[in-house]
Parts: sequence; structure tokens; C-alpha cells
Amino acid sequence: MSPWHSDLHKRKATGGKKRAYRKKRRFERGSFPTETVVDEPRVKLDRRRGGNIKVRLISTRWVNVSDPETGETKKVEILRVIRNPANVDYDRRNVITRGTILETPLGRVRVTSRPGQSGVLNALLISR
Repeated sequence: MSPWHSDLHKRKATGGKKRAYRKKRRFERGSFPTETVVDEPRVKLDRRRGGNIKVRLISTRWVNVSDPETGETKKVEILRVIRNPANVDYDRRNVITRGTILETPLGRVRVTSRPGQSGVLNALLISR
């Protein structure tokens, strides 16, 4: 079952209980996070509210690395996941989210995009 984003279950500002006046609605439904891993490239298209499409990057081997000193951007292979500050468990499972430190042939990079939300993996070079 999907996560449900409604405040019908919460209490009033006065501390009293709210009574449910209707059932759950589809627009209140959320989705589980997409945990991007290093593997063969896979993308999932997800229909969102208003007919919009959210591209979810399920797995990838490549990252777009920008060098802030030269301004160049290159597509390089991911060697390994070094650290994920979002979650200790993500460290062990090699899950890539925004802020993750990756090892590439160019050096260490920090992920600046949200691959589970945008479908692309962009990063900034932090050390050679």
C-alpha cells in the first residue's frame, strides 16, 4: 500500500480529535522512494498528478561529472559508492541519492541531482 499524505488522522489545533468525513482520495496517495543503485541502466516512468511524468532512475553505471574549475562536463563510469550522508543503511547498500560521494576515474564526486526524482545523475568534482 502506498504512503498516504493526508491530515485526517491528525488532531485539531485545540487538541481534539478530527472525525473522518470522507474516505481516502487518490490525490492524497504518495509513493515509495526510488533507491538508485549501481547496475545496468534502468529507468521507470511514473505518472504523477495532472498527467505529468516523473522519470525515476532505478539503476545506472554512469554519472555526468562537472569540473567547477574548468567548467567541463564529462560522462564517466561509477567505480563505487563511498558515502551516503542521507542514511547509514544506504551506505551499506550502495544507494545513490543527492549528496552521495562517488568514486570515478576522474576522482571523487558529490551527486547534485536527485536521480530518483529527475532520472539523471549529475555530480560535481570535489577531489582528483
